[in-house]
Amino acid sequence: MRTIMSKNTGLNAIEIQYLRQSLGLTTAQVASITNASDEDVMSWENGAQAAPIPAQKKLLDIDDIIEMQVLNTSDGIEELFKKEPKRRLAFVVYPTQALYTQYNPEFLSSLPLTELYNTAAWRIKKECKLVLEVDVSLVALDAQAYKAYRADNGMSESRDSRAQWAATQL
Repeated sequence: MRTIMSKNTGLNAIEIQYLRQSLGLTTAQVASITNASDEDVMSWENGAQAAPIPAQKKLLDIDDIIEMQVLNTSDGIEELFKKEPKRRLAFVVYPTQALYTQYNPEFLSSLPLTELYNTAAWRIKKECKLVLEVDVSLVALDAQAYKAYRADNGMSESRDSRAQWAATQL
């Protein structure tokens, strides 16, 4: 069941909590993203006070960015499999903020936390399985193994080389 949350009306306490959970964030992370305190976020979620509209909009905008990534990536995978047989895919995810910042800086402005990027990857995995019948495995980046793979194969750092390394982990 998919519920559309309007950006024109305030989210209630349970909607704020479920949105946070669907993004894979802690209350402290939401506080950081929305420039609020952890106590503020907890009060939004328990109904003691309404979340400010700018905070609601920030969280809904992040959710929209993730959904657009899911749609765009799924469309790209669908196009790929029009040209070649379906196979299993591997997506790199980042177990720490430091690795995410180092290897994926282009996403930091729209998805500032590794948890948000990894949430997008999880949603892409689900979409590919349900809609395209394609299996996607999420592979945590092991920086040492990845560097060794690049050295062994004479590769430079790139999104493509990370994808190739991830495929060897299946």
